[in-house]
Amino acid sequence: MKEAIYQFPVHGKPVTCEQLKSGHINETYLITTDCGEKYILQWINRHVFPNVEALMHNMAEISAFLQLGGENPAMIRYLDTRDGQSYYNDRQGGCWRAYRFVDNSLCLQRPESREDFLECARAFGRFQYTLRNFPVERLEETIIDFHNTPERYRQLRQAEQADRVGRASLVQEELRFAYARQERGCRLQHMRELGLLPIRVTHNDTKINNVLLDQDSRRALCVIDLDTVMPGLAVFDFGDAIRFGASTAEEDERDLSKVSLDLELFRVFTRGFVEACPSLSRSERQALPLGAYTMTLECGIRFLADYLEGDRYFSIDRPEQNLDRCRTQFQLLRDMEEKWMEMERIVKQETGC
Repeated sequence: MKEAIYQFPVHGKPVTCEQLKSGHINETYLITTDCGEKYILQWINRHVFPNVEALMHNMAEISAFLQLGGENPAMIRYLDTRDGQSYYNDRQGGCWRAYRFVDNSLCLQRPESREDFLECARAFGRFQYTLRNFPVERLEETIIDFHNTPERYRQLRQAEQADRVGRASLVQEELRFAYARQERGCRLQHMRELGLLPIRVTHNDTKINNVLLDQDSRRALCVIDLDTVMPGLAVFDFGDAIRFGASTAEEDERDLSKVSLDLELFRVFTRGFVEACPSLSRSERQALPLGAYTMTLECGIRFLADYLEGDRYFSIDRPEQNLDRCRTQFQLLRDMEEKWMEMERIVKQETGC
C-alpha cells in the first residue's frame, strides 16, 4: 500500500490509512495526507479481473466519450500514475488504482428512506442514458459471460460434480431449487441472443453502495465501482439494484423469515430508473420484472457455486457466509414468485407499457 500510494500524484504525505469494507472482490482504503487531502486507493483482485488492461481501457473510453460530448459524467474519474499509466503494478504482482475522495459524500449499504433509493435509481438510470450513444463495440468484456445465465448454470453443475471441498451433499435442497428455475432464469439471455433486447453500456454491479450521495441534500453525486462496465442488458442493471436494495434483509441474513421484496421500494426504483433513462425500449421496460428475477436467481447460483468450490471468488467473514447469501437470494426469489403479478402491474403503471 505504501509503495502504491506514492505512485499517484497525491498532495502531501500520506499519514493515515483506513480499510473500507463494502465489496466482495477488491480491497479499498481511505488515505489521508498531512495536507488534509483524501484519496481512495484500491487493490484490484486479479483472480477475478485477470485482464486489468481491459478494465481500465473501458473506463478511459467512457470517460473520454462523456467529456467530448459535454455530458455530466455522473461517474468517478480515476487518477493516472505519476508516469502516466492508469494503474500501478507493484513488485509482488498486485494491481492498484486511485481516485480523489468525494467530499461530503455518503455511501449507504441499505436505503435509509424511499428518497435514497429513488436517488440511486436516478443515478443508475442517468448512467445508462448518458451512454446511450456510446459505440458499445469499443468496450471489452472484463469478465467473460458475466451475466450469461446458462453459463452460470454450467459452472454450478461443474462445481457440484467436482465437489472439491465435499459440500455437495449439504446443499441438495438448494441445488434442486436452482435447477427447477433454469428455463425461466435463462430467458433474458436467449432474448439477447435473438436480438430482442438491445446491447448497451451497463454497469453490472448496481448495488446502492455504488452510488455516492451528498450528505446534506441526499442527492446522487456519482456512480462508482466501474470494474464491470461492459456490454450488457439494461434490465440486468435494473434487476441487480432491486435484488440488493429492495430486499427487506441483509444479503447474508440467516433468518430467512426476514427476507422479502419490498414492493414500495420496487415501485420507487422503477419510477426513478425509467424517468432518468427515457431511451429504454418498450421491450426493455416490459422485461424489468424478469431482470429482477433473473439477477436474484443468478446471484444465488453464483454464491452457491462459490460455496461448493471453497469460497474462491467472493470474500467471506465466516465459513458459511456464501451459503447464507445463496439462501437469502433464493428466499427473495420465492417472494418474487408470489408477488409476480403485482410486480408486473407496478411496472406497467410506472412505464405505461
